[in-house]
Amino acid sequence: MKKIRNVFFYIIIIGGFSSLMYWIISTGKGLENGRGIVTKSLENSAFQEFMDSIIGNLHHSIGLLLLQIIIIIIVARIFGWMFKKIGQPMVIGEILAGIVLGPSLLGMYFPDVSEFLFPLQSLGNLNILSQIGLILFMFVIGMELNLKVLRNKAHEAIVISHASIIIPFTLGVGLAYFIYTAHAPEHVEFSSFALFIGISMSITAFPVLARIIQERGIHKTKLGAVVITCAAADDITAWCLLAVVIAIVKAGSFVSSLYTILLAVAYVFFMIKMVRPFLKRIGELYQSEKNLGKSMVALFFLVLLISSFITETIGIHALFGAFMAGVIMPSNMRFRSMFIEKIEDVALVLLLPLFFVISGLRTEIGLLNDPALWGITGIIILVAVIGKFVGSALAARFVGQNWRDSLTIGTLMNTRGLMELVVLNIGYELGVLNAETFAMMVIMALVTTFMTGPSLNLIHKIFKTDKEVVNEKMYDLARYKLLLFFRNPLKGPALVKLANGLSKRVDDNTSITAIHFASSSGLHQIDTDIYEKESFAPVIAEAHSLNRKIISLFKISNDIASDVVEIANKGDHDLLLMNLEESIFEGSVLGRVFGFTKQIINPEKLINTVTGKERLIENSLIDNNTRLILAKTKIPVGILIDKELEEIDNVFIPIFNERDEFLITYAQKLIHNADAQISILDQSDKENHTIKERIRLIEHNAPNHIRSVSLEYINEAFLNKQNLIVISLENFDKLFHFNKEWINKSTSVLICSPSKV
Repeated sequence: MKKIRNVFFYIIIIGGFSSLMYWIISTGKGLENGRGIVTKSLENSAFQEFMDSIIGNLHHSIGLLLLQIIIIIIVARIFGWMFKKIGQPMVIGEILAGIVLGPSLLGMYFPDVSEFLFPLQSLGNLNILSQIGLILFMFVIGMELNLKVLRNKAHEAIVISHASIIIPFTLGVGLAYFIYTAHAPEHVEFSSFALFIGISMSITAFPVLARIIQERGIHKTKLGAVVITCAAADDITAWCLLAVVIAIVKAGSFVSSLYTILLAVAYVFFMIKMVRPFLKRIGELYQSEKNLGKSMVALFFLVLLISSFITETIGIHALFGAFMAGVIMPSNMRFRSMFIEKIEDVALVLLLPLFFVISGLRTEIGLLNDPALWGITGIIILVAVIGKFVGSALAARFVGQNWRDSLTIGTLMNTRGLMELVVLNIGYELGVLNAETFAMMVIMALVTTFMTGPSLNLIHKIFKTDKEVVNEKMYDLARYKLLLFFRNPLKGPALVKLANGLSKRVDDNTSITAIHFASSSGLHQIDTDIYEKESFAPVIAEAHSLNRKIISLFKISNDIASDVVEIANKGDHDLLLMNLEESIFEGSVLGRVFGFTKQIINPEKLINTVTGKERLIENSLIDNNTRLILAKTKIPVGILIDKELEEIDNVFIPIFNERDEFLITYAQKLIHNADAQISILDQSDKENHTIKERIRLIEHNAPNHIRSVSLEYINEAFLNKQNLIVISLENFDKLFHFNKEWINKSTSVLICSPSKV
């Protein structure tokens, strides 16, 4: 009755007041007489009026801006992904995405589309947003600089860094002398033009360089520390020089720029001596907090914005203020990581691609329509490479580095990336660079960044040391090589226990390598060492408790599954042991089997399961990354489903067909190394005598360690006594088809796939 009453009241209220509004509006039409209101013509169709409204909404500033952002993000992510897949920094793809959306491609071949998407009057909004993105980005770069490393390793790094600036800077000034007459804008003094060409030649992209070092696994080496220190010193020096250059260009002469430079020095002194201690004290007061409060976030953002405002006002650009604000932030790693995480995604994913497109809209490659202009572009690239690569390499060699490390340092310091675009855009906005020169310099930035990866590969191939070759040969002498790949550090110790059970008594002839990868999109340079140490701590502690030596390998990876496959296949390993990304024992069996994970249905998985294209339990168990590893790894793979594996005393091995024969090898190893009691369920063809002969041979050599059991003997009580079930991937689901309750009640399971060689 109450429900009916509520419905009746709702109808009366809505219907009554709607009728009253209609009557008021209809009556009010009479008030329009004599006011010059023209009734709209009925000649246009309703659909045409609707389309006109849609077009009008798109050309409204906010509507067009949102459409531009959507297209920019989609294109930038696609190009970034493509270049990431071929082993290049994503920034190259994102820069190219901007060029594609600019006059070089879209504007040339689809001018109407370009004019519709990026009309000239709309670029002001994009430019402002892109500048905000740059300010946030430079703030992050400042926070990612580790000044302690700079102080501790500054001696030889400063020599290399400053040599890598002064040499290309000088060559850039010399180049400007020859191209000034033909390629400098009118009314631009030679000094201003030469200084900007010089600074653009001497810049290094610290974030791209740091990411390359991480991905190649050399960040823990002495070489990695030297390069990071060089890049950090290079960044600080180059940005200070850029601030001086901007001051000179804006002031018109060096003498008049001295006032700006003096103000800049006073600003830096104030930030370091006054603001930094204050922020350090604030950071210490709140370092025990798990999350940054809104008041703290607001305070640090205010420091960023005020610093940027001051430097923009005194004439050395807002980006220098943002960079300086990042440098003076509290040095606590946890704080910096949390704060970077709060702003990096917005800055890098949403706002920074807008800067790439603004750069792309300014880059008119079509202006280089003469072979002579492409010749000048080639000379610019050559001068840039000679100045930065050769200058850095020779300086590194002079301070005592070997030729291999010297050339590696030179190659990495020659990486320009996004930082080059920042400098070029500042020069373009100040009118120092025209569109033609800007396009040449952008091409130089792309080429010098693109060549980093191939150059490093070539150097490593040519200068492969004798020590490395000897180590590889000694490593190859190990008779049994185990590779442990753990994703969750807390699951790593179980893999170590299992590896120990398979190799304890042949320790001298066994090598165990534990690998852990982190996604390149989720880790910062400042906390890599801490993350690596924390990730391997449980694994190393377990290895020490078992008195086993273990080799640890950590790497920043763009494609974790592919990197695991490469190490497994190229390292001549005998077995890969790994965990699943997500355990089948988490959540209900029904939810896992039919693809319900965290309340999200995978339609393709559900259809394939129902139609029989994929087996019931395997489909729910194996995640996509594990499938890729299984498909491409040539060596045997063991996937451990860990349910608090402690001992390996009792092991159950079911054999369902002749292809499961390889499991008997695991029985032999577990008996020999762990004194395990093996229970074998043999359901293979009775006419196949190979498996039975191998079982009888084990019974003869270790009569008290192996027994055959029948299917009727297997029940819940039997399974509860087992420490481990070893079963093939092919037949994993068969065991649990006998009794579906076993899947939740069983112990740890090692799912094995044989070698593909």
